[in-house]
Amino acid sequence: MNYLLMAPQQGAEANPLTSFLPLILIIVVFYFFMIRPQVKRQKELKKFRESLSKGDKVVTTGGIYGKVVEIKDNYLLLQVDDNVKLRVDKSAVVKDMSDVPQQK
Repeated sequence: MNYLLMAPQQGAEANPLTSFLPLILIIVVFYFFMIRPQVKRQKELKKFRESLSKGDKVVTTGGIYGKVVEIKDNYLLLQVDDNVKLRVDKSAVVKDMSDVPQQK
């Protein structure tokens, strides 16, 4: 007889693990496909912001392209044009543009 396909007998309790197995599986899938990659991206971005140095070309979250002139604890001084410098919070810097080819 195939005991796995049979319904539990009257008075016998179903295994509680089998009822929580789909929920546990969903949590594991969410972790590997959503939470883990996001944490990895945040670590890479933090490492990038800590490694910024003078002369790096960057882009802010607002889309401002600039060159790092000065670095302080919480902010950067970006040169966006010949006589234009902006003070930007470090958390606003998202990309390093030195690898991108220049368009004219």
